[in-house]
Amino acid sequence: MRYLRNYACGGTYFFTVNLRDREMQLLTEYITLLRSAVPTVNASHPFYIDAWVVLPDHLHTIWTLPNNDSDYSTRWRKIKKLFTKSVSRIDKRFVTAKGRIWQDRFWEHTIRDERDFKHHFDYVHFNPVKHGWVEQVSDWPYSSFHREVKRGIYHPSWNLY
Repeated sequence: MRYLRNYACGGTYFFTVNLRDREMQLLTEYITLLRSAVPTVNASHPFYIDAWVVLPDHLHTIWTLPNNDSDYSTRWRKIKKLFTKSVSRIDKRFVTAKGRIWQDRFWEHTIRDERDFKHHFDYVHFNPVKHGWVEQVSDWPYSSFHREVKRGIYHPSWNLY
């Protein structure tokens, strides 16, 4: 089956990116390596991070691309590759091809309007509670929620429900 992606210059997109083995907790275990890979790629292929949450086995994010650019696939390929190389230097389980870290593809949704943005923005930040990692959104350290509290977008005690 051939999947057709929507590429729109300057578009805003919601992404879900998963580890191949959903039992692993590599993303939080090696969060510093992921935090290093993202700005490295962003330096050569800019994008704005509207929202981001990293869970042990997957992540969700909303990006807005520059007005003259629609190539989010290259950005994800580079982030995944850089993270994988960094992890494989430390964790020998991933040196061989059998030790692949990421699920082959990623989920992408083009944000249609402000309502759609708000829905996905809240979904990103509530995700650690949804998956049972914490009881309060503010307790999860790997989230742009804390940035949004500082900006006055969320109250520190915000919960979706």
